[in-house]
Formats: sequence, structure tokens, C-alpha cells
Amino acid sequence: MKALVTGATGFIGSRVLRRLIEKGAKVRALVRKESNLENIEGLPVEIVYGDLRNYSSLLNALDGCDFLFHVAADYRLWVPNPENMYRTNVHGTVNIMKAALEKGIKRIVYTSSVATLGLNPNGSPSNEDTPSSLSDMIGHYKRSKFLAEEKVREMVKKYGLPAVIVNPSTPIGPGDIKPTPTGRIIIEAASGRMPAYVDTGLNIVHVDDVAEGHILALEKGRIGERYILGGENLTLRELLEKISKFTGRPSPKIRISPDIILPLAYLVEALARITKKEPFMTVDGVKMSKKKMFFSIEKAKRELGYMPRPVDKAIKDSIDWFKKKGYIR
Repeated sequence: MKALVTGATGFIGSRVLRRLIEKGAKVRALVRKESNLENIEGLPVEIVYGDLRNYSSLLNALDGCDFLFHVAADYRLWVPNPENMYRTNVHGTVNIMKAALEKGIKRIVYTSSVATLGLNPNGSPSNEDTPSSLSDMIGHYKRSKFLAEEKVREMVKKYGLPAVIVNPSTPIGPGDIKPTPTGRIIIEAASGRMPAYVDTGLNIVHVDDVAEGHILALEKGRIGERYILGGENLTLRELLEKISKFTGRPSPKIRISPDIILPLAYLVEALARITKKEPFMTVDGVKMSKKKMFFSIEKAKRELGYMPRPVDKAIKDSIDWFKKKGYIR
């Protein structure tokens, strides 16, 4: 089998690519000219250059492939020009799905996000059927992913697009070179630079379990269905206490309300527009922290045989990788 992986140089995409290679697949990676290739250096992978906004480059990339893993996305909680995010996440997704139909791709795994799912008001874990709407989405990233997933589901119904949708929660672990917002929390906490925390919650999962979930979705997923690829639900305080256990650094004891730091987030973003540097705190991030992002993985376990490892292993692997790469000193 030959598979094309978009976003192959990124956090999740590079781990999907590695898992495919381990399974004996021939893998082709779609990358942009300016992409950082650190995550796939030395791997037996065919690299093709292209862009989700360039349709002809997608046809070229898919030529001779059997399967498509569309993992690429513009994932940022602060964007000075939101239009570019929609071009990549929404229009780019439509482009590659159309190209996959034109090339007769047998099966597609589309990487969405739990960001598109609804949240229960009482804080209990949501699932794939929890209602959500565009008006529920906070920020351009969530809105763009919501719209992109809707387009994929629409193409499944209208054109018979052979796509299975996966919704990763909050992955951590090796390969987080940017790093992600959660990766930054781990770095700051492990470095003893986090004096306080907000009362929020996340579903934490090892990135390699998310990668394995992609393979299971290809093999066992039902066309048009979506599957949450998550791990364990933790409050931020619980996550910080686990980081403290592995590093020996004390976890913060001061809890701050998101409403108190929201004005600061607006100020930080205003400065970022002047300096053109990504802010350390975002308005969307603070607004999202008001709700616990807890999810159930029962459907993926039942239908795909998905079995993520304990969250402690994910946290330890993440800390060890950040230390090895010099993010934590």
C-alpha cells in the first residue's frame, strides 16, 4: 500500500508517518518548500513539494497512492491574518478531498479535532454525538476546523468520499517541535516558571496513541463516522501535579479565575500586533479555559480497538523529549 500524508512534518503527522513505515507501508509526504523537516529526517519517505491551496500540486502528490491521511492544519490560537487559516484549513481540505476523488483514492483518514465537538454544560465527558454549532466555536482555529469537518461530511454524503474522521484531543509526547500550547504548559511547569493556574480541564493523550488511532481508523473505521482519539481527562491542576511528580519541582498552588486574566490577554495580544511576535497568552485560550474539555473515547475503543496508554506515560515521555531537545534545562 502507498499512502500520502499531509502535515507529515508536524507533531501528529510525523508520528502517523512513522507508524505507517513501521506497518510496512510506502509513504509519501506532502510538504511545503519552507517546512522544517526535522521530524522526518532520516526516515524512508518520499517527499513531494506542494501546497493545499495549489490543486495541481495535490493531484501530483496523490498520483499512484492508495490512501490519504490528511493531517495538515494551521493550528494557532492567535493569528494576525485569519484569512490564511481559513484558506488552509477549509479551502485546502476541500481541495485535497476533491483531488482524492479525482485520483480514485480508496480510503481517507481526515484529522479533525475535538475542538469541533460540543461540550456538556455540567462538565461531564462529551462524545461524538454531543451537539455543537458554529456559534459555539471560540476563535478562528475552532471555527475553521468546524467548517472543514462539515465540508468533509458533506462530500461523503454527496459524492461518496471514502473518508473516516478522527478527532484527536490534546496530544503530548515526542516531536512537539513548535511546541503546541499544551507543550508550552509542560515546559513552563517542568522549568518551575508557572506561578499559578486556572481551573480548567483537558483530555490528555500520548501522540503515538493518536497515530495508532489513525491506522485503526483506516483499517476499521466506518465511512463518514468520526472517532475521538483521546486519553484521560485531567484538570489542569492534576496535570501540573503529575508534572511535579516527574520533575521534583513544586506545582503551583494559586488558582486564578480566567475572568481576572482576560484583560491581560487583550493587552498581550495588542502588543503582539505591534511586535509581530506570537503572544504568550491569547484571548481565545483564556476564553476556552472557562470550560473543561473532557471527552469520552468509548466509541473508538469499541469500534476500532483503540487502547491508549496511561496518561502518566504520556507526560513522562513528553518531559523526557523536551529535556533531550533542550526545551527544559
